[in-house]
Amino acid sequence: MAKDSKNAANVDSVTGPIHSEGVGASGTGPLVYWRVFRTFIRNSLVRSMGFRANFWLECVSSVCWTIMNLVFFKIVFSYTDSIGRNTGWGENEFFVFLGTTWIITALIQTFVMPNAQEFSELIRTGHLDFALLKPIDTQFLISFPQMVWSNLANLFLGVILVGYAVAQLMNDPANPLTLGFTQVGLYLFFILCGLIILYSVMIAMASTSIWLGRNQTLYTFWFYLTNFYRQPMEIYQQGIWGWSLWGFFTFVIPILLVVNVPARILAEPLRPGLDERTWGLAGFTLLITLLMLGLSRWVFQAALTSYRSASS
Repeated sequence: MAKDSKNAANVDSVTGPIHSEGVGASGTGPLVYWRVFRTFIRNSLVRSMGFRANFWLECVSSVCWTIMNLVFFKIVFSYTDSIGRNTGWGENEFFVFLGTTWIITALIQTFVMPNAQEFSELIRTGHLDFALLKPIDTQFLISFPQMVWSNLANLFLGVILVGYAVAQLMNDPANPLTLGFTQVGLYLFFILCGLIILYSVMIAMASTSIWLGRNQTLYTFWFYLTNFYRQPMEIYQQGIWGWSLWGFFTFVIPILLVVNVPARILAEPLRPGLDERTWGLAGFTLLITLLMLGLSRWVFQAALTSYRSASS
């Protein structure tokens, strides 16, 4: 009973200010969505800081796991010069890739994953009714109310690792990296595209809870799925099984684009200059981002048509 009350509070309390902002009278414009998002941030920070010892322990645990991951790849590079034969992903190029992975994963685990996991509970307990009754888009409302701020520790580590690796590449005496504002801007833009792709996949997976009743294996399946985007796509381009995985995770569930494209643009693993293949991947990623966002929206809306409220 206590958990049900908490779920109701998570949906209902964070949306209370919507009414005070006059949404019913003035509509739900971008400013209103920003105010609601700020309310989500404030409430989640209050919840996190209410248990500060737990917050810092989660930060330390997350950082320790990330550092062990870095040590593992340092050991790998003590035996080889690159990840994959003739791929261009040398140690520093790969560390740009690894840091980008940490940045994207930290943002997803902070803002999206907690709410996707909670969606099945909202359906099971009937508290999705509270979200449906609010004068604001339901998908937005269930996507961001909870945020796990301790996961952002890995974001800062990712930024530090990317900065260090890029500095090493720029100071390479044999083949120095030339970095401009265009590359940095494209890097940030395609990180955003990667976040949208992952969000779209996750919200579509979470929406199946309406049909299945309960989808408690979401996080486990998501963990297995995201293991594939943590490596450069070139390592899959060999053998029938490798090419099959590359095709599936590039065109069907396009998670290989999430990290590969921004890291490739920033680190230029096939220097000198951005080659035609990189620009082709970038254009394809932009198209896939729009398609995935539209598809996830369609799946969510289709799932809602099958929802039976607690009062029905």
